[in-house]
Amino acid sequence: MVKAQDVAVDISQVRNLPLFRQMEPAALSRLMARATPRRVLPGGLVFEQGAQAVAFYLLLHGRLKVTQVTPDGQQVMVRVVHPGDLFGFARALARPDYPGTARAAVESIVVGWPMADWDAVVENNPRLAINAMQTIGQRLDEAHTRLREMSTQEVERRVAHAVLRLAEKAGRIEAAGTRIDFPITRQDIAEMTGTTLHTVSRLLSSWEAQGLVEGGRQKLTVVDAEGLARIADPSD
Repeated sequence: MVKAQDVAVDISQVRNLPLFRQMEPAALSRLMARATPRRVLPGGLVFEQGAQAVAFYLLLHGRLKVTQVTPDGQQVMVRVVHPGDLFGFARALARPDYPGTARAAVESIVVGWPMADWDAVVENNPRLAINAMQTIGQRLDEAHTRLREMSTQEVERRVAHAVLRLAEKAGRIEAAGTRIDFPITRQDIAEMTGTTLHTVSRLLSSWEAQGLVEGGRQKLTVVDAEGLARIADPSD
């Protein structure tokens, strides 16, 4: 396991994030005084599925992949954590342990607080509590969307939706198109969409031939977003 490294974080890096934007400066200062920032190298663990939930976190920089192993031993990529996201708050889900494993996809900076602080944090910071509730709601909405897609849509549409969401959340505009700015594998996409590596490889190869995407080793660029959107939602 790659160890996390201590790192200094200026409060100004946190103040302008949507989650904290409406907090009083004094309240934010008190909150940050309890924080432990860490640099996590690529491949490093923030926490592991089943481990006691001793802290909750904010991703300040980088990208994290969150995976779960099902009871039958299948690994599923649950979500990607983006900068500004709060994650690992198991107490809000009434759990004593982490439901998944969070691993850095690129060099990342996370800020952690003791889980025991969660109740006091939300009680003393109503705006933060509301923002956290909205975050939980967004996660549930995303989970429901993915479940609906898996239940009702054919594989090609599901994969197209997943790639478009990644490009929207983690896209970097380049000459060729919108490149997903962290290492993403075909296996990752297969796990996100409930299909097989073979199927994802076949689809991406076909899309490359059509000029919709451009691949590479753990790289993916959306070249024609409109064309991909027509596959995702052919009736629109």
